[in-house]
Amino acid sequence: MQNSRVAHLDDPRDPRGLRADAPLLDAWLTSTERAAAGNLTPMITPGHKQRSDLVGPVVAGDAPLYGALDTIKHADVLRVDGEARAARLWGADWCRFSVAGSTHGNQALALAVGSPGQEVIITRILHRSLLLGLVLAGLRPVWVRPEVDPASGLPAAVAVDTVRAALAAHPGACAVFLGDPSYVGTTGDLAGHAAAAHQAGVPLVVDAAWAAHLGFHPDLPPHAIAAGADAMVTSAHKALPAYTQGALVLARTGRLDAARLERAFDATHTTSPAGSIMASIDAARALLARDGKDLCTRLLRGVAEAKQRLRRVPGLGVLDGPGVEPTKLVVLLAGTGAHGMAIEADLLAAGMPVELADRDTIVPIITMADDEDQIAAFAEVLAASVERHRGTPRHPAAAAAWTVQPETVLAPRQAFFAPNETVAADAAVGRVSAELIAPYPPGVPVLAPGELITSDALDALREIHADGGRIAYAADPTLTTLQVICG
Repeated sequence: MQNSRVAHLDDPRDPRGLRADAPLLDAWLTSTERAAAGNLTPMITPGHKQRSDLVGPVVAGDAPLYGALDTIKHADVLRVDGEARAARLWGADWCRFSVAGSTHGNQALALAVGSPGQEVIITRILHRSLLLGLVLAGLRPVWVRPEVDPASGLPAAVAVDTVRAALAAHPGACAVFLGDPSYVGTTGDLAGHAAAAHQAGVPLVVDAAWAAHLGFHPDLPPHAIAAGADAMVTSAHKALPAYTQGALVLARTGRLDAARLERAFDATHTTSPAGSIMASIDAARALLARDGKDLCTRLLRGVAEAKQRLRRVPGLGVLDGPGVEPTKLVVLLAGTGAHGMAIEADLLAAGMPVELADRDTIVPIITMADDEDQIAAFAEVLAASVERHRGTPRHPAAAAAWTVQPETVLAPRQAFFAPNETVAADAAVGRVSAELIAPYPPGVPVLAPGELITSDALDALREIHADGGRIAYAADPTLTTLQVICG
């Protein structure tokens, strides 16, 4: 089988000729080619046995890592090869491919850095996966918050001095966890944060879920590892063209133990990883290594032209300038008076769903898979929609996800396992939350287990719900009731 794995630059299933440099992609192509030719009678999972006549083409191309791409005996030769290539590309010395997204990566790194009861310096505009990582690991958060830009209502980066002060006040902290870039593309001084963390003797860990392309073009910021971070999580399916749920966890092991990283990763990862997802991560890595600069050049040019077009719409703004990742398009509506939910409806009707839409903001995800014509067409539809829905200009409101001022009463793990009860929402004010509640997107918690429920937090969540936003992860997404800690 190994001898059949040869690069074919004219292979219609590998149109960019990545097969020779992507061992997992090559193995997936070989496996699916054998299945298509009728030369495979698998006596293993998955149960569909490569048949599409039972539940339809939804299972087409689904092949497990173990038993299809590689031996069922878990030799892991191909996986280790692909991950080693990724580690070299990002300048790390440890890498694992995850089929459970950056969520899994964040939780694995939380398990890798400390011991139950230790404190960790962590951004408060974290994704929910990091907070649940604290629950799994038993770490106690010391929150650091970014400044909020009053002109846009959006968060800037966490300041280095803020992290230094937190480290000085909590000398027993085991790590610094930051998210960079933020959900809206704001970036900070990761080199400064790395220096601050290392001076305190702890690692810097970065949730870079949206930043797999950073560092691969001179006009883009360096990626977190290059900036001095000890570990980073990044999604191959967000900025890169990998299968949904594909992610990479990368680390330098000077301040992190490689064996502990392995145990933490495997503790929360599936033992049945999808070979199709693994192969797509490997293919995306090979694409980035070979063509990343050219593809990022096109991406940068397309986004810059879209920003220029949208700026010509009276009252419309875009987030831009120093401290903003230049391929991120964040559209600011307040100056036009248009409501983001109405704009989103027009975009959906045009077949252009976006990642985030709230009253004041539209955030599409534009990647190296988008060509300049597609980006320009999106900008035109968006501009026309703004004109249709124009209203009285207003001042942007800072979303609750960016402005929450948590009061931690119980450590997240303690609260997670504490007895709880369901009460009317108004009666929950002044009680301690037993659940995590976040507007989604962006999935940043407004309330988390162990935090005091305030009237401000409840009012902010109710306003989002009334405005058509999704309230995620709450037991009662209508916010009629909340779950609180007993006693």
